[in-house]
Amino acid sequence: MKREENRIRRKKSLTAVCAVGLETLVEEEVRKFGGEKITCGRGILTWQGSLESAYRACLWSRFSSKILLHLHRIRATDEEELYRECLDIPWDSHLAVETTFAVDCTLSGKGRITHSRYAALKVKDALVDFFRQKEGKRPSVKKNRPGVKIHIHIQNSAADIFIDLSGESLHRRGYRVSGGSAPLKETLAAALVGLSGWLTENPKPLLDPMCGTGTILIEAALMFGDSAPGLSRSYFGFTGWLQHDSELWQGLVDEAVSREEAGLARTWPVMAGYDCDPVVIKSARDNVLRAGLEDKITIKQAELATLQPPATQGMILSNLPFGERLSEVEQVSWLYRAFGRKCRLSFPEWDVGVFISNADLGDRFNLLWKKRFHLFNGSLPCRLLLGSIDRTLPGSFQWNLPQQRQTDNEFANRLRKNLKKTIRWAKKESVFCFRVYDRDLPEYNISVDLYEKWVHIQEYAPPKTIDRELARKRFKLAVRQIRDVLGVRSDRIFLKTRERQKGKKQYQKKSNKRKLYEVREGACSFLVNFTDYLDTGLFLDHRPIRERIFREAGGRKFLNLFGYTGSATLQAAAGGAAMTTTVDLSATYTDWMRLNLALNGFCEGNHRVIQSECKEWLERDRGQYGLIFVDPPTFSNTRREKRVFDIQRDHLQLIKSAMLRLEPSGILFFSTNYRKFSLDPCLHELFSLRDISRETIPFDFSRNSRIHKCWEFRRTDFHEKQ
Repeated sequence: MKREENRIRRKKSLTAVCAVGLETLVEEEVRKFGGEKITCGRGILTWQGSLESAYRACLWSRFSSKILLHLHRIRATDEEELYRECLDIPWDSHLAVETTFAVDCTLSGKGRITHSRYAALKVKDALVDFFRQKEGKRPSVKKNRPGVKIHIHIQNSAADIFIDLSGESLHRRGYRVSGGSAPLKETLAAALVGLSGWLTENPKPLLDPMCGTGTILIEAALMFGDSAPGLSRSYFGFTGWLQHDSELWQGLVDEAVSREEAGLARTWPVMAGYDCDPVVIKSARDNVLRAGLEDKITIKQAELATLQPPATQGMILSNLPFGERLSEVEQVSWLYRAFGRKCRLSFPEWDVGVFISNADLGDRFNLLWKKRFHLFNGSLPCRLLLGSIDRTLPGSFQWNLPQQRQTDNEFANRLRKNLKKTIRWAKKESVFCFRVYDRDLPEYNISVDLYEKWVHIQEYAPPKTIDRELARKRFKLAVRQIRDVLGVRSDRIFLKTRERQKGKKQYQKKSNKRKLYEVREGACSFLVNFTDYLDTGLFLDHRPIRERIFREAGGRKFLNLFGYTGSATLQAAAGGAAMTTTVDLSATYTDWMRLNLALNGFCEGNHRVIQSECKEWLERDRGQYGLIFVDPPTFSNTRREKRVFDIQRDHLQLIKSAMLRLEPSGILFFSTNYRKFSLDPCLHELFSLRDISRETIPFDFSRNSRIHKCWEFRRTDFHEKQ
């Protein structure tokens, strides 16, 4: 009996393998397991410890991927020497001839052995031949869950032989039913929790706004509940090892069960996960159920934009989307901006931790990071950023009223007068993007729009009767006066010239800077481009109709035809639309729309973005919508399909097709900026409609009542008349 106890207590050489960056976490664990003489390397940690220490590591290590027991070190200058040396190892002290086994191999250094699979095969041959020579029989190889797992590590001309006590990677806890499309390994998820500082004696609520399949929350719950991560595993690599002490192992398992029961009886903090993908949410709930934590972790389908804190203080911890493809990186960068804004606005007393792959995007959150950890997700270098959300929100930019100073310049005087009126109105109505000058004076044929702190000036081409040089001088003078009156630097001013374009010119880009600026309207933020296109991506005169859509959208399905950059869709989503669909033929605009969705914390799962010709799409679609917005261009054509759209000619059929998709109690808004447009009289007979043009012209466009026309359509007995 005493000899057996000495064998168990005798120090063994043990190794833990982990992801790079987790070494300090594993070292802390090993000390608790009774490890001594600990040595750390890159992704590896060795120590001296008893068999109990090894078993505790297999059962309790949250951050290791493998636990190895060192058996022998042999020479291995080539494959044949490796075979001969392995043939002399007393394998029968580790496995019986009836025991299944498997061998794997890793290589490092610059030895002559360069093929790991062939090296593993030579070790397997040596083990088999050892038993053939001694007993006349051989053990069988079993790749999946063998009785004994042998691991060989060859460095230069030496080989270390191990028993892989873990068998399978320790990240396989046993609770994962589904890992989703980009699963986070359980060991890495546990490391994020461990490094975050969340786990204290009385931890605060933990929220994961993009929880995926729930791995971070489950690992956090296992840690708080003092549940051994290996307790649910059905297999370890020592099950057929002849020196396995089943009594010792069972005692450790019984201890772990008792600790888990005590942990479940504790008072638990709020732990909640959210994701917008219903398929992923189902996987998360299945995983939580399999882990036995369904009464401890709440999983709900929700978008980042709609989240609200369950308490005044807590921690947000999330593995955010990486944006693996180049086309996704920009979208992810704006999503990070939305994440940071949501934290500042809704979670001002919380701590926050995010796991991202692109270190260059760390500043996109506009959050103050206090700690940064360099970690790896597989081979992908990543960062864990930790900080506290600033309690003081950054001040919103506000234009000041210009100083009242009469000059001899008529344009400057008019601009000051307009600014005094519009800035007061904008502050009162919380409007951040508005027009302050709209061709008020014939000599200064320009419009001036303020987009937050940026100034967008459009010059309208003068008639042929006006001298071009004189018009040019007046425009330069106007720009100088705008800078002086507003007190802005030239890098905040953008200039464009608007003139009637024909043929291909009307679709050509003006520039290719691709610089986007974030501006606000109501509950939403929008991306605008001041340089590349004639329009910025946000039609300011449509502000009232977007406000109306925001008010009407709650609980409805929203359809946006000729969606442009999706500004109306964003207001519908912010207003509580059940789902939205945006259709536009342009790839540029649909991509822009996706960026706007990301910027506001909405995902495409609930908000479809479809690149298609609207009339053709309507013919195919069979959906029903409670709110529809139709804002077609005056004229467009496509060279590839040779399609031509003319609003005057085609609007009747367009509206009829759209009304077929409208629910009985729904509303359709139709808008156009074609000044010569005339609504087809047939529509008055088919539908209940109302001209709402006057009430949709905003205050800052009141001088130009013809900026657009807008109607409200409702169904009557439309289907019977068809």
